[in-house]
Amino acid sequence: MSSPVKFKNHVKVSERHGASEWLSERVLLLGLMPLGLWVLSTIHTLAGADYGAVAAWFANTLNAVLAGLTLVVFCGFASLAWKVILEDYVPQAGARRALVLLVNLICLVLAAAGVFFITRMALGSAPLPAGFGA
Repeated sequence: MSSPVKFKNHVKVSERHGASEWLSERVLLLGLMPLGLWVLSTIHTLAGADYGAVAAWFANTLNAVLAGLTLVVFCGFASLAWKVILEDYVPQAGARRALVLLVNLICLVLAAAGVFFITRMALGSAPLPAGFGA
């Protein structure tokens, strides 16, 4: 016997699933548009610059904050986008949940590491922790 259909505000509950994710994707994408243009102008500005010029660029608080914001928004958008792709194309529920968890973990680690290194550059620290690189 099938379970009764649930309604909320005269709309089937199953039809509401994903509405908040859809809105989140659109808001993140709306934020990525101007940030993407800013990244393109930054790439053009810093092309061919030496380490000192790039370090000075990161020392500007506005640049560091915008770089961190761009990274976090991009990772959030990528996480949601991959979740939708996995939900559409991975039929096994267990594998789908595991892959979504893995993608979320990867995006979280990338965002955290990126913000960490952006902060280090902004504060004038070495770009890598001691013992890594020359």
